[in-house]
Amino acid sequence: MSTNRQAEATSRWRAPLVFLLIAVLFVLEGTTRNMLFSGSWNSALAILNMGLISAVMALGVNMQWGYAGLFNAGVVGFVALGALGPVLVATAPVPGAWAAGGPRVLLALAVGLGTLALAALTWRRLRGWPRVPALIGVLVLGFVLYRELFDPAVMAIEANNAASAGNIGGLGWPVLLGWPVGAAFAAAAAWGVGKVALGLRSDYLAIATLGIGEIIVAVLRNEEWLARGVKNISGIPRPVPYELDLQNDPGFAARAADWGMDPATASGIWVKLLYAGLFGLVLLALILLAELALKSPWGRMMRAIRDNETAAEAMGKNVTGRHLQIFVIGSAVIGLGGAMMVTLDGLLSPGGFNPLRYTFVIWVMVIVGGSGNNWGAVLGAVLIWYLWIKAEVWGPAFMHMVTLPLPEGGLKTQLLGGAPHMRFIAMGLVLLLVLRFAPRGLVPEK
Repeated sequence: MSTNRQAEATSRWRAPLVFLLIAVLFVLEGTTRNMLFSGSWNSALAILNMGLISAVMALGVNMQWGYAGLFNAGVVGFVALGALGPVLVATAPVPGAWAAGGPRVLLALAVGLGTLALAALTWRRLRGWPRVPALIGVLVLGFVLYRELFDPAVMAIEANNAASAGNIGGLGWPVLLGWPVGAAFAAAAAWGVGKVALGLRSDYLAIATLGIGEIIVAVLRNEEWLARGVKNISGIPRPVPYELDLQNDPGFAARAADWGMDPATASGIWVKLLYAGLFGLVLLALILLAELALKSPWGRMMRAIRDNETAAEAMGKNVTGRHLQIFVIGSAVIGLGGAMMVTLDGLLSPGGFNPLRYTFVIWVMVIVGGSGNNWGAVLGAVLIWYLWIKAEVWGPAFMHMVTLPLPEGGLKTQLLGGAPHMRFIAMGLVLLLVLRFAPRGLVPEK
């Protein structure tokens, strides 16, 4: 009993200690200038903002894995779909694009969805030998009709003002409306993936989600009519003021002087603080809802299914249906994180959606923080993102110190040249250490 009490006491203090460690690291980043820290609050707040967004993504993955044991290896795809939301909602309409092919694109998409629905209905209703030929006929006919409508519409949109646009454009609405739209895009894709893949074994589910994630990113890279593909979309509206506008405001310049800062530095810090407050509010709301759900009868049921699917199914629980439910919810949260990220950057660059960054690192955050624990996933996300960014600075400093005794050229040049990539080794080392000494994470599930 005493051992159990000691373990509970240790576990109770882990979250505050991890939070304190993270706070100390950010204070050092903002106040101390040396080889390890920048001494800039602009830098510290930039890391914090992306850490908060990563925490939202990690929270979505934790819902899928920590609540239900679903291994989603296609996180990057749902992040990319979420990032598409603010582009289609908040960017300015492209003159002439909608008239060129917008209605035909919508009609083609409706035909595609109708074909899938009719194919499913055909498969359910028919029996015997006509079943397969009828299904093939519906799919082939629907595909031909879809391409006949879709291809000319897309070519017309991409030919419209091709030099500076070539895409359908957005609605020009407030950018914050793009966040739930991005989450809805990711949820819709997750529903489609889940209906097909959630009946598979866990290893097949991982392979399926990995492939779907890469397909989604490939579509965004190649469908220029949608979001300009690899040409990228910049100038996505922001929910906070622009630094240049603040610097040109005499009232803000006077306040910056009172703070002992020049307007450029003060404007950067102020904008990042506004972003941090906005992202922090969203994250806290998600944590509150996630904690309430986890402690409800629904949450206990999800953990029972995770721990023993056979026993839960024997008790009358719809295991596949509940898996689909949590997969959709978790993917929507991941998509929300993608929408927040593209709003922070003001740029959608499909070429930048790298599985290493948006799948592997997110999984490291969840594992290190503690899967099944919402606070653990969030704290792990902020800590790992901090280390991911600083490893690019600390790596060369560490390698420079190690190679001091070596002669110039040869091995020394090779080691110093590869030092910026130390972040990959650092993430692997952190993961190995946590799995060895805290296999359930820094803040484990109770």
